[in-house]
Amino acid sequence: MAENQQQVTYTEDNIRSLDWKEHMRLRPGMYIGKLGDGSSKDDGIYVLLKEIIDNSIDEYVMGHGKRIDVIVEDHRVIVRDFGRGIPLGKVVDCVSKINTGGKYDSKAFKKSVGLNGVGTKAVNALSNYFKVESFRDGKTKLAEFEKGEITNNARVAKTDEGNGTKMTFRPDETIFKNFKFRPEYLEDLLWNYAYLNAGLSIYLNGQRYYSKRGLLDLLERKTKPENLRYPIVHLSGEDIEIGFTHHNEYGEEYYSFVNGQNTTQGGTHLTAFKEAIVKTVREFYKKDFTPQDVRASIVATISIRVQEPVFESQTKTKLGSTEMEPGGRSLRGFINDFVKEKLDNFLHRNPDAAEALLKRIQQSERERKDMAGIRKLANKRAKKANLHNKKLRDCRTHYTDEKKENNQESTIFITEGDSASGSLTKARNVDTQAVFSLRGKPLNCFGLTKKVVYENEEFNLLQHALNIEEGIESLRYNKVVIATDADVDGMHIRLLILTFFLQFFPDLVKQGHIYVLETPLFRVRNKKETIYCYSESEKQAAMNKLGKNPEITRFKGLGEISPDEFEQFIGEDIRLEPVIITPEVNVKELLQYYMGKNTPARQKFIIENLKVEKDEVKSELEPAEAEAALVE
Repeated sequence: MAENQQQVTYTEDNIRSLDWKEHMRLRPGMYIGKLGDGSSKDDGIYVLLKEIIDNSIDEYVMGHGKRIDVIVEDHRVIVRDFGRGIPLGKVVDCVSKINTGGKYDSKAFKKSVGLNGVGTKAVNALSNYFKVESFRDGKTKLAEFEKGEITNNARVAKTDEGNGTKMTFRPDETIFKNFKFRPEYLEDLLWNYAYLNAGLSIYLNGQRYYSKRGLLDLLERKTKPENLRYPIVHLSGEDIEIGFTHHNEYGEEYYSFVNGQNTTQGGTHLTAFKEAIVKTVREFYKKDFTPQDVRASIVATISIRVQEPVFESQTKTKLGSTEMEPGGRSLRGFINDFVKEKLDNFLHRNPDAAEALLKRIQQSERERKDMAGIRKLANKRAKKANLHNKKLRDCRTHYTDEKKENNQESTIFITEGDSASGSLTKARNVDTQAVFSLRGKPLNCFGLTKKVVYENEEFNLLQHALNIEEGIESLRYNKVVIATDADVDGMHIRLLILTFFLQFFPDLVKQGHIYVLETPLFRVRNKKETIYCYSESEKQAAMNKLGKNPEITRFKGLGEISPDEFEQFIGEDIRLEPVIITPEVNVKELLQYYMGKNTPARQKFIIENLKVEKDEVKSELEPAEAEAALVE
């Protein structure tokens, strides 16, 4: 045995038995997926909320309660439904006893989201504070917990409250570090619930989310009427509802659901849906279109209900079921038969829509063939440029590595300049973090065709690094992070990169893969402590904390931050600002305003905001630095 190798004993003392809450707190990822800070829509705090709301939705599906109230205030969440209420004698067991719940009775919850009795217990275990209240036939039962430990088991009492269940929780800050709920993600979550449960009213802090027409309303919210090639196709049947249309943007955009759960990573049902659309279209037009041409620029949604669904993780983001019910109909065959019948009938009955669809497919076909030669030449150039040696410092784990536990953490930083990329490369986690280095400012690609992606070396190498040439299904990194200096040039580069993504790969942004790295503006320290500050207010707080005459350094660029320091900013405490495009935003108009030719409106905006910019610069810089910055 090597001298430096320690001998490890393995005896009865090494065997531990954890109770339910200890195991959940020790291995939270097994129950809620990744933790995160709320900057991603599938971060743990949103999973906690979904686990509670799912129970209320199941009550509505069973015909009990037409309203759900959700309150989110800072770090506290309250969910109140008006269903039947948990049976009073089982309130504590349902939130603290593993494998306990009403959904094991398939007659009561035949096609429910949660079937394993884990969800609510996970919320309880991973919360600093958790309270459950059940109201049932004039009586109420209340119980309170801290990190899964019961602190108050109240007796059954009388109440004037209507039937239902109310749950309050505050996620544990030691597990979900620096977290915050983002309104855009909350709104999107509740809208999805409303679309999938037509007639249900959900209120978030008093604002109502309600849908009459289900997935048709969803697609109308996600699209702009003036951008559509033909009216939305909306078809529904028993246990299935679909909708789709084609528009004028690049990429493919899908919203898939199983038993009311948003399967953000798709699964067997979405794969079958894509296949069925291509097959039906080919048969209707009697032409052997490529799947790529049929699906180019599509925006679509599918919702199915499956008995005892099999998901690939506890977070239920990807369906693995191959059958509609155990030992029953093939899921793929069920979806294919439905699409073939309903879509074929629709196209025969709506010749104008059929003609518009055909023209959209033919346009995609022409564009693909026109670019074939350019793509071939560009691929040769990319190979010659030796992407992996000159531009990309890759990581070991990628988003497409489904069997790797940390594939969700795969990240690529897009930065500019040798110093910044050098610091990032030395500081990164080589297992999950890659670095792509730009050479100078990218081209402003607004208004240009996709040919520029192949003709411009930087763009071509970037799309190869991300592996998105054929669409984002093969995206190699879950998080694409723009890491530029926090100065005027850095902001300009950031806008140019965002324009590239929004112009040619908008689904990357819409599906929540694009982020901006926040790095500290100041370092405040004395002999005992160092504090990194991301704003003027944080700097002032640090100065007050450290006392008299602390040393203050302002970072002017990423290259000034040493690798040792950088390691702290891209590790566990990384701060990422998600790039969110809400459905109300018209991307084309947005790009036209900021990245198009100078217009009187933009000139007026710059003039009116110049004073504000000057004031902000003066407040963050020393006087000499401020004067130099304003001159620039």
